[in-house]
Amino acid sequence: MIRISQEHLQTIRTHAESIYPDECCGIILGYLANQDKIVVEVMPTENAWNTEAAAEFAGERTTDSKRRQYAISPEVMLKAQREARDRSLNIIGIFHSHPDHPAIPSECDRLYAWQGYSYIIVSVQNGKAGELQSWSLDDTHQFQAEEIENIIVTA
Repeated sequence: MIRISQEHLQTIRTHAESIYPDECCGIILGYLANQDKIVVEVMPTENAWNTEAAAEFAGERTTDSKRRQYAISPEVMLKAQREARDRSLNIIGIFHSHPDHPAIPSECDRLYAWQGYSYIIVSVQNGKAGELQSWSLDDTHQFQAEEIENIIVTA
C-alpha cells in the first residue's frame, strides 16, 4: 500500500495537466513503515526523453516522442537521492502520466521499472487528469495494482 495525501495527489494531477499532451514525470520521496510506503513529498520533474535518452534503452523504446515516453535525467535522480538522504527519506516511487490512455502500465513501463518502487500513473484525457492508479512489481517482474490510501496531513 502507498499512503499519500490529497495535496500530493493534486500536485501529480496538476503537473500532468500542465504538460499534456506530453507525458509528465516526477519522483516520490518518503519512507517505509511496515509494508506501507508513506509519501512525504512529490517532486515534479522535466520529461528528459529525447533521442539521446532513447539510445539508452533497447527494444521498443526507440521513439523520441514525449507523448508516449518519459525519462528522468540521471542528474535529477541523483540530486533527489541526495536530498532524500539528507532528510532521512528514500525515493520510494516514480509518477508519470498517460496522455489519452488508461492509467495502466505499458510494457515499456514494466521493462524499465525497478522493484521496490511504487509507480503512480495518472490518465489525462483531453487535457484533464482523471483515473490515477499505483502499481508495483512482484517477484516475477510483473506489475500488480497497489492500494492507494489517502492520508490527512496535519501541520
